[in-house]
Amino acid sequence: MQYSQTVGVQTYHFKDLKDVLAKATPSRSGDYLAGVAAQTNAERMAAKMCLADIPLSQFLQELVIPYESDEVSRLIIDTHDAAAFSAISHLTVGGLRNWLLSDAADTETLTCVAPGITPEMAAAVSKLMRNQDLILVARKCRVVTAFRDTIGLKGRMSTRLQPNHPTDDPRGIAASIVDGLLYGSGDAVIGINPATDSIPALTDLYHLVDEVISEYGIPTQSCVLTHVTNQIQVMERGAPVDLVFQSIAGTEKANQSFGINLEILREAREAALSLKRGTAGDNVMYFETGQGTALSANAHFGVDQQTCEARAYAIARRYAPLLSNTVVGFIGPEYLYNGKQIIRAGLEDHFCGKLLGVPIGCDVCYTNHADADQDDMDNLMTLLGAAEVTFIMGIPGADDIMLNYQSTSFHDALYLRNVLGLKPAPEFEQWLSAMNISDSTGRVRPVTPTHRLLKSLPGKLQAA
Repeated sequence: MQYSQTVGVQTYHFKDLKDVLAKATPSRSGDYLAGVAAQTNAERMAAKMCLADIPLSQFLQELVIPYESDEVSRLIIDTHDAAAFSAISHLTVGGLRNWLLSDAADTETLTCVAPGITPEMAAAVSKLMRNQDLILVARKCRVVTAFRDTIGLKGRMSTRLQPNHPTDDPRGIAASIVDGLLYGSGDAVIGINPATDSIPALTDLYHLVDEVISEYGIPTQSCVLTHVTNQIQVMERGAPVDLVFQSIAGTEKANQSFGINLEILREAREAALSLKRGTAGDNVMYFETGQGTALSANAHFGVDQQTCEARAYAIARRYAPLLSNTVVGFIGPEYLYNGKQIIRAGLEDHFCGKLLGVPIGCDVCYTNHADADQDDMDNLMTLLGAAEVTFIMGIPGADDIMLNYQSTSFHDALYLRNVLGLKPAPEFEQWLSAMNISDSTGRVRPVTPTHRLLKSLPGKLQAA
């Protein structure tokens, strides 16, 4: 279906719904690279005006990627909740924006409506919103999940303790884990990006982290971020797998480039559930996404990168993860050129994920060849904290020495919790107090050489 919008004396024409969505997107390098971006600010504004008047029901009739050729499109349509959608089915995209910003759209109502919102609807309304709008609505959304602790409760922000090492050295990993725990980090997950895909080496990493968690009774979960098929293999060999990880994207073709499909994710989830390792809940999946993923795989089909990103959240929603996060600036300036574009993308992703009912966090990060710096990350991190982001990363010194990009540190999480009055997951908060890591106010105590975490590492780690 073709669309048009007259502004003053000029009429702008858009060939279909995905063209309107692309042209209405705030400026970013990836969409210019793909050849789908608006060529002028006037064309972008015309597209926004056109988009605002499109009924939400149109997104169920006109798919940006055909139902017949894409399993993500089929998932979106086949799992759409018509009853939940009925509360907003009469609205246009602009009407949805106004409703979301109103007091009528409270936390309970947004939770009920979430299954009726498609990713394209969420992406569309985000394109009409200012940054403060994205923050306000995301803050009203509440997505709570659990495995060994409870993630996403109001007034709380969790962290992924990320003890990466370029050679998977157990001593380096152990040092980073202890460092992070003493800073109060790790309640979302202790998650390692491994340097190898060797099944025996991966199995050793699972046992290493599991020994730490078991020795100290830490109410958290572990994850080794290798390919999902590797994780199925290590589960078959009896490894202590808590969360199953996989990077996902918003099109079937992009996921094929990762070597996955929906059936593989279903199989992995069922395998993890069969282990029954959770004590507080059974959310066993962990997904990562990022704007530009489908474009980098030449699998975007003319859909703008932010809409493709939102479509990935349909997959996450389907498999009920404990955690999901956008690695917002990791791919590079070809997709998000500078700090301004990274900040906007992070807020969009967080808003869309929360609106769709996905427990979404953010790796607030950038590559060293992007036009961005740590001040930009401080800004995004603080804005996401105000929006009550589910979790952020905790990396020693904010410098990922394994993946070679800049992220957020253990200290950054303390800053956010201090300034915004946020707390870790309740079970983890109690553990920090019991371990004398935090005081009665929740503040992290100074570390002494006699602290238990420094004196009595598990046997395998002492030997390392």
